[in-house]
Amino acid sequence: MKALIVKDNALINASYNLDLVEQRLILLAIIEARESGKGINANDPLTVHAESYVSQFGVHRNTAYQALKDACNSLFARQFSYQELSEKGNIINKKSRWVSEIGYIDNEAVVQLIFAPAIVPFITRLEKNFTQYEMEQISNLSSAYAIRLYELLISWRSTGKTPVIELAEFRAKLGVLEDEYLRSDNLKKWVIENPIQLINQHTDITVKYLQHKKGRSITGFSFTFKQKEKSINNSSDQNISSVFYKLTEKQLDMFSSKLADLPAVQAMAYVGEDMKPFVARLRSMLMDAEQQKVLLPYLKEVGYTAA
Repeated sequence: MKALIVKDNALINASYNLDLVEQRLILLAIIEARESGKGINANDPLTVHAESYVSQFGVHRNTAYQALKDACNSLFARQFSYQELSEKGNIINKKSRWVSEIGYIDNEAVVQLIFAPAIVPFITRLEKNFTQYEMEQISNLSSAYAIRLYELLISWRSTGKTPVIELAEFRAKLGVLEDEYLRSDNLKKWVIENPIQLINQHTDITVKYLQHKKGRSITGFSFTFKQKEKSINNSSDQNISSVFYKLTEKQLDMFSSKLADLPAVQAMAYVGEDMKPFVARLRSMLMDAEQQKVLLPYLKEVGYTAA
């Protein structure tokens, strides 16, 4: 059975800032709740195994558990903001934490978390205003902004387009901090264009965007997207899943270095990771049948052709 993510559109439209591993941790917890039959509540912990993180996202086993532990610790301090209507129809601006409790078991390589009471209804209510998508659609998105943008877009799946999203609102929805990407060219490159490239390459939709201006200043953005043909996706997935290229030592050295120069691949680097260990990790990924799948599209981009 395919792993299904279900989130309330109020949560998808909430303003928050999570890094890539934190987002992946939450998605794995949602899947754990659904597949185990436990459901999500504000009392019982959900367990996420490092092995699940490895198999779902193609990361190295040696670093997966530590990444989850770090994500648990940082997620404990995170907040998100959202709006509700009062009984009189007025907007209530609210804030909540994501989780109320975390834990980890070193000997079992698992982490545990309990969602905060305010977030539980957003995730568990199965109402028509929910957005549903399969985990496989975001498994290869190596950018937190790409995941956020994908979630935001598919909440408009019925129309295939968004309204104009004002600049300040867009920054908040994508989790861009006040002191980040103040120049419009940087914002477009790292928060819109690079994520769109990843979304178009790895998910079930193809996206385009427009910028809207008042004079010379950008005031907002709008997006249009369309569903890819399923037959194309299925064929592509089948081809990728059955392919493993055994590279020579020389090829491993050359292509791991070339891959490290691609912005989309650089997004896979850990926070604070230097170039030399990052290249070494990419080289290791190219030698692993499962992890190589993540890099196959980029291999072709840097000039690799199968013999």
